[in-house]
Order: sequence, then C-alpha cells, then structure tokens
Amino acid sequence: MTRFSFQIAETDGAARTGTITMARGEIRTPAFMPVGTAATVKAVKPQDVRASGADIILCNTYHLMLRPGAERVARLGGLHDFMGWERPILTDSGGYQVMSLSDLTKITEEGVAFASHLDGSRHLLTPERSIEIQNLLGSDIVMAFDQLLPATATPQQQREAMERSMRWAARSKGVFNGHGAIFGIQQGGLDEALRGESAQALTEIGFDGYAIGGLAVGEGQEEMCRVLDFAVDMLPSDRPRYLMGVGKPDDLVEAVLRGVDMFDCVLPTRSGRTGQAFTADGPINIRNARFAEDREPLEPGCPCPTCTQFERAYVHHLVRSGETLGAMLMTEHNLWFYQRLMQGMRAAITAHRLSDFASAFFARYGRAT
Repeated sequence: MTRFSFQIAETDGAARTGTITMARGEIRTPAFMPVGTAATVKAVKPQDVRASGADIILCNTYHLMLRPGAERVARLGGLHDFMGWERPILTDSGGYQVMSLSDLTKITEEGVAFASHLDGSRHLLTPERSIEIQNLLGSDIVMAFDQLLPATATPQQQREAMERSMRWAARSKGVFNGHGAIFGIQQGGLDEALRGESAQALTEIGFDGYAIGGLAVGEGQEEMCRVLDFAVDMLPSDRPRYLMGVGKPDDLVEAVLRGVDMFDCVLPTRSGRTGQAFTADGPINIRNARFAEDREPLEPGCPCPTCTQFERAYVHHLVRSGETLGAMLMTEHNLWFYQRLMQGMRAAITAHRLSDFASAFFARYGRAT
C-alpha cells in the first residue's frame, strides 16, 4: 500500500500538474483543500464536498485538541470515521491558531503556552504534542509545528521565528509515526535570504512535501507574488509545494503560474455563509436588492446543484431571511467554483495553455493581466 508518492504529469512554464497517491486515495494537483476546521466543512455534508471535486480536506489541530479532544477522536475510530470523510485529510499544526486566537500566549523554545479562546484553560503546545495530536486524529498529511509572525514583524523577529521554526521542524519530524506523510513549513516573512535559509534547513531534515507559510497575513497580493517568485523555487521540485491559507481565486491562479501545487482557505465557505458567491465574472453579493426577482442561477452555466436547481431570487430570499439553507446552497456553489477553477488549470497545464487560461480568467474576473 502506497504511503505517499508524488508524480508530475505535465509542466507548463513553472506550473505543473500531477498526482499525489496515498492509501486513502489520489489527490490531483494543483489541488484546493476545503477547510473543515472542527471536523466539518461548514454547511456542507461530506459527500457533497466530495461531489464538488475535492480530493482532500484540511482539519484543524488547535480546534480539535480543545474540542472534542484528540484522544476522544482516537477512541471513536479516528477523524475519518468520526466525520464520515473517507479520503485524505491534511491537518495543520495549530501554530497559526495559537498565535492568532489565544490570549496570554507565551513562546519559549519548548513550545507555546496559551489560554483557550473557548474557556480560558491553559495549554502547552509543543512540536511533539502537535504531532502526537495529528497522529491521534489519524491525519494523512501532518504539518510540522512552526511559529508564524505577521508581515509587520521586524527583521530580527522574523529571523528568530524562522530559526526556531526550523528547530521545531526537526523535532516534529523526529516524533512523526511514519504513517501518511509529513510536510515542513518554510518561514522567513518577506525576506529572500531568510526564506532561502529556511528552505535549506527543511530540505536537510527531509520532508514528504513542503509548505510556504507566513504569507496571506496582511502583506497584500503584490508582495505575496513577489515572495512566491523566489520562495517556490527554493523548495524541492520533486515534492508537493503547498501555499498555506491562500486564498482568493486570483491568488490561486497567480500561485499556480509560479509552481504551487496545493492550497487551502476558508474563503469559499465563509463567503458562502455571508452572502458572497464566486463567479467567473467576479464575486456577487446575493443580499443585494437587484437579485430579489432575478431568475438566473448564481452563475449561468455552472453545473453545481445550487445553480441547476435554484434561482438567484430564491437564494437571495433565503440569505436575507437568515435561513440555514441559504448558507448551504451558497457554500456548495462556492466549493464547486473553486474545484472547477482547479480543474480548469489542470487541463490548461496539460494542454500547455495556462498562460492563455490565466489571461482569460483575469480579464473576465475583473482584473487586468
């Protein structure tokens, strides 16, 4: 049984399409992973997430360790049985959440001491405990524990956090149980030299895949793309390269053009719950009064169940009325939109026409190339 392999099928410039093979199934790349923070992709049943075209989802170590608890999930058969998702799951390490959600955070070489955002209880998350939690959950792709800083951090703060993250990466790899795969996370903020040092350290440790962390934290798309122009190529080309927490549809296209293979973001699901639908002509706010009697689907031509069964007027009514079904239909459409975008890019790379695909996408989506 294959633990983990990555095969590149075609390339087009820096972009590539291929397949990650794991025991629980294949993942077509470039891949977008819907986020199932608390063992659920919000407002969508697992079978409907799969029907959208998703091969893998992301779940959250921090949230699941606090509720219901990793040991409890393990006693109940692991995360896949617990949530009814049979395909691969990637779990993040919890590093981002302990920095962004918790109060009274204290960082030492040992790890991060923090107070739960739920009840104020105190916890210590170390590289060893993060990997233990992910192993208990039964994750297929485990992420090394790292320290994330905002883009506004000083150069010295970025260096210290990057170097600590690399030491934590070695500790994470040292306790990984060998089931599934483990990815290391490149850090270094917006600094090319720090990114290079981080990539070298991770490569020397040796991981199944490599993530680009520390972006989409307030630096803006132009700066993100500038960093990707050098950061992606620093990582081993024969391994999957994963841009964490990104992003908007145009972010995905920009990153695929630069050789990124994997993505995750809460945007399609969060937007679905707040009335924003993604379309090829750009996002629309279904709450807008102009949709009250609109007989068109959310996106004309979209094959998703929402668009083939319901009109904008009805979805507008549901969302404006606060009906749960409104969030469900909007989220389902957004997940289909993201997966159709990834499929379109995979096909374009195979045909060696990604540049044309990107130009047409940007022109229609409302942004000049």
